[in-house]
Amino acid sequence: MNVLSSNSIVVASEEHIFCPLLAYTAILNLKNNVYYELDPVGTRIWNLLQEQRSVAEIRDALLNEYEVDAEQCERNLFDLLEIMQAQGLIEVRGFTDA
Repeated sequence: MNVLSSNSIVVASEEHIFCPLLAYTAILNLKNNVYYELDPVGTRIWNLLQEQRSVAEIRDALLNEYEVDAEQCERNLFDLLEIMQAQGLIEVRGFTDA
């Protein structure tokens, strides 16, 4: 498993199906048949993960959209992405040069 950094390029894996439920999202991981539920902020992150982006791009989008401390935002983002990576919901596809 690749270690995540701000320069990591991440994207949702292809082995899942998901469904929006009002402001929430339900995800079924097709590899382990486990359902996951994301709150509204998690849903926003999931939507951003539908295209390859750097972790920094996702963080910056969240900082522009939500009133949140930058350090807290980054910490929470990394926590969620690490869980998603461990569960096979996202892939790390490389790193940016920035």
